[in-house]
Amino acid sequence: MIKNIIFDWSGVIKDCSESHVWGVGKMMEAFGGKPISKEELKNNWQQPYMDFWHKYFPNLTLEEEKEEYYKTIEREDCPKSFSYPGITELIKKLKEKDVFLAVVSSDSPKTLLPEMKEYGLENIFKEVITDVHDKTEGVNRILKDNNLDKTETVFIGDSNHEIEIGKKVGIKTIAVTWGFTSEEELKLKNPDYLVHNIKELENILLK
Repeated sequence: MIKNIIFDWSGVIKDCSESHVWGVGKMMEAFGGKPISKEELKNNWQQPYMDFWHKYFPNLTLEEEKEEYYKTIEREDCPKSFSYPGITELIKKLKEKDVFLAVVSSDSPKTLLPEMKEYGLENIFKEVITDVHDKTEGVNRILKDNNLDKTETVFIGDSNHEIEIGKKVGIKTIAVTWGFTSEEELKLKNPDYLVHNIKELENILLK
């Protein structure tokens, strides 16, 4: 039985597919590269995200990436993001059933926390960890600080990273196909569950 759920934010709860392609394209140009198509990005996106950037700019540092990232997300012409249809309702159902809920994300708190309020998810999550490059430490901290039973805990993500972390720390993983990574790439990492829509996710979490 799943009693503890750790969510990734972007690509799982937040639909930022347009802003993600737009933002990566702007950053590509800033670093001296060319804009990237949605298909290329979906087939090449990796986390920790510097693994992705090093495919194109091997000498790029984390500090340089972060500096440009913050400039990009604060631009007025950055496309607006929304929550995926049905995900906030599912999260509230889980909260009503007293499921432990947490978020570990590489997103900036400058964007994530206002979005959490906008989506009606304030005071829902017991732990919210933001602005992390490698999410392993955040997941381990949540497991330890809250004394969670690993056999009852799942990490939900949309990339290789969440699946790899789950295997590394000994918890289950759910990969969603509506995020940044193609279904083919996700299958290669062999998550415990691969879901294509909110109904499939609800059937796993509330069965």
